[in-house]
Amino acid sequence: MKSPEYQVISRLNPNLVISTHLEPDLLNIRGSVIHLKKTIMNLVNNAAESIKDHGIIMITTENRYVDKPIKGYDEINAGDFVILTVADSGSGIEAEDLQHIFEPFYTKKVMGRSGTGLGMSVVWGTVQDHSGYINIESEIGKGTTFKLFFPVTRKPLDTQCKEIKLEEYLGTGETILLVDDDRNQRVIVGDMLTTLGYNVEAVASGEEALEYLQKKAFDLVLLDMIMDHGIDGLETYKRIRQIIPAQKTIIASGFSETRRVKKAQEMGAGQYVKKPYTLERIGLAEYSRAIRPLIPGDSGR
Repeated sequence: MKSPEYQVISRLNPNLVISTHLEPDLLNIRGSVIHLKKTIMNLVNNAAESIKDHGIIMITTENRYVDKPIKGYDEINAGDFVILTVADSGSGIEAEDLQHIFEPFYTKKVMGRSGTGLGMSVVWGTVQDHSGYINIESEIGKGTTFKLFFPVTRKPLDTQCKEIKLEEYLGTGETILLVDDDRNQRVIVGDMLTTLGYNVEAVASGEEALEYLQKKAFDLVLLDMIMDHGIDGLETYKRIRQIIPAQKTIIASGFSETRRVKKAQEMGAGQYVKKPYTLERIGLAEYSRAIRPLIPGDSGR
């Protein structure tokens, strides 16, 4: 409840109550902490957007033995599972929309939600990568419940993983220009970067970014590769290079690395950060790019 993402969602939705009921002796699962965090963030953000005024989001975890297959959105096979449930009291999802909910951009362009547009496809991909299952129950006007089933592992917990401390990738007041056409993303990422010790200004398009960069110097640009209006991230980066050849830039996208991402990196862009952001991932990318030498042949400001 102390994460930057939670703080932003709470500020944008002051009448929203988020509650948790977490089973104390939860069994172990094998998986990626980063991707599981992203999945929870996407589900909560999606739930918050479905609540227009007052509402509740309940996050639950539990152990469950499934003794026979369950037929729902997925057919869930028998076995031992840890179940993550995110339930909301929002507007619900139409049956027609429910059939397409995990398609990239469908929630953004068709259902009219303002989130990442890729959030639910990220959820689907994470569950598939963890050999899990999804079940969804939704009723118009009464809310939606997502249940994610992750298979239990009996292998011992890996204690060798080293957690990177926040202090190891804090900024020291560097200036960052954030370029993203999604307002929620600008707010969330702006708060993350501020928490990490950076000074942030945000714009909603590539065209605005180019205008800003001709008037003011920034230590770093964080550039969204996919923007619905105007020039996209790759074209924006090409034009930035024409104006400021040595401009340090990190690129971001909700998709896996595409040809356009690789093209931008071949031209000199720094690390690629996959959306949705986490504090650690974005912090490490910013810190790494801030100390990385300029590309050979480039001149500084």
